[in-house]
Amino acid sequence: MRAVAEIAASTIAGPDAFLRTVVAPCQPLVLRGLVGDWPVVSLADPAALRAYLGRFDAGGQVEAFFGAPRITGRYYYADDLKGFNFQRRSMPLAAALDTMLAHLAQPGAETMYVGSMPVNTCLPGFAADNPMPLLPGTEARLWLGHASTVSYHYDTADNLACVAAGRRRFTLYAPDLIDSLYVGPIDNTMAGQPVSLAASAPRDDARYPKFAAVRDQAMVAELQPGDALYLPKLWWHQVEATAPFNALVNYWWDAFAAGPDAPYTTMLLAMIAIAERPTPERQAWKALFDHYVFRQHGHPLAHLPPERHGILGPLRENYGKIRARVMHLLRGG
Repeated sequence: MRAVAEIAASTIAGPDAFLRTVVAPCQPLVLRGLVGDWPVVSLADPAALRAYLGRFDAGGQVEAFFGAPRITGRYYYADDLKGFNFQRRSMPLAAALDTMLAHLAQPGAETMYVGSMPVNTCLPGFAADNPMPLLPGTEARLWLGHASTVSYHYDTADNLACVAAGRRRFTLYAPDLIDSLYVGPIDNTMAGQPVSLAASAPRDDARYPKFAAVRDQAMVAELQPGDALYLPKLWWHQVEATAPFNALVNYWWDAFAAGPDAPYTTMLLAMIAIAERPTPERQAWKALFDHYVFRQHGHPLAHLPPERHGILGPLRENYGKIRARVMHLLRGG
């Protein structure tokens, strides 16, 4: 296990430098002190943070996760993988915050957190008071709660996670280790994405023998208030909020999207079209994917002059043409 690389946030000159030096390498990176000047970061006391958030509260409903004391803040599946070991409750944000603070003073009380709260809707004005100039136009989301552990999962978008209060520990595995992580169901999840059953299980669980060979390839990022972590798409991560009360602001965006279509959608379509065909046919389609999509040997029509590339010319000029062809084919054309 090794630490995630880090840099001082003051060395990032602006959005272009952030995209070029932090995002483009597609490697996790800790940005020390990135949001240290945010007003919310200066509020170490939970009651003060509650009062600050109350200034922006639009009175909306949020989804709160509640865990019984026996789960010790580890939100996960039930033993049968059908249900979960926690409850979801919809409630006003003000009531959720008041309940969080009340439970802090009650030994043996339920733990709880509110996750992925869109601040523009729930807390209008918060983003302007705590700006993120590296990602203009990207909406912030707020996570609040007690000490907790969110099991290993991946995001299909790039993620900039900023600690506003408490402490966060991220433990990461690279995307190419997926075969050794024993991934759970993709359509019965705790919060949208599947989890690694092996990385979330007790050490040396006999059900997951391949995981033993990759366990020590984990990377760890320890974050204090004001620090941030850039997390590329598809990196597996466990998130531990380790203080009694914690707040995190994150930003999800697709840094290199050429249009509205997500790679994950392509994967699902490929599953129903290819996954259960005979092995030789799958290998043949893999060769085409490698050639046209992953382009390990460069542009597939590099042997032709650019004016003969057709819809394989510059993607920004041909995106609409390719998309129209795909939609026509999906309609049975």
